Amino acid sequence: MSTEAIFEAMKKRRSIYGISKEAVTSDERIQEIVEQVVLHTPSAFNSQTARIIILLGEKHDQLWDYTANILKEIVPADSFEPTQQKMDSFKAGYGTILFFEDEAVIRSMQDQFQAYQDKFPVWSQQANGMHQYLIWTLLEAEGYGASLQHYNPLIDEKIKAEWDIPESWTLVAQMPFGKPTAPAGDKEFKPLEERIRTLR
Repeated sequence: MSTEAIFEAMKKRRSIYGISKEAVTSDERIQEIVEQVVLHTPSAFNSQTARIIILLGEKHDQLWDYTANILKEIVPADSFEPTQQKMDSFKAGYGTILFFEDEAVIRSMQDQFQAYQDKFPVWSQQANGMHQYLIWTLLEAEGYGASLQHYNPLIDEKIKAEWDIPESWTLVAQMPFGKPTAPAGDKEFKPLEERIRTLR
């Protein structure tokens, strides 16, 4: 793949909120994307702390039903409708990727390399972000649209109980995806000269 092709994939990766359940590639291809990202994304000390669950079909729908029910207990009834609409928009998609960090592995790395104890939680989040970005970009390249959501820790206990998720896994983000039904909105860019410095 050329550098220009990578640039193009980067540009096309946007937050897409209008999504549908129509498949644009096979479930096996989605699995392959996630597997390749998990195998080849770097992590500090090769700690490999990221954990991912792919929710498709009924399990995807259940996630957003669970989330809506939990939020219904928090959001006032007279202002819940926009929240329900948002949950319905995520549920309308094809699937959801759940991103976790395995705290047991992080603690093990802290024990092994005590001089860097305070760094491992930060490094693990950095690596998880790379997993999120790569999967997001590759799903877009396949024809899916996605967005990144953060309903953790509100939903952590429910989904751990429902799907036998190890207690040491901490939920970091949720990525609902599906065939785009509406384009991304306009994006503003801050001046590059305020964000990049080249020193010679």
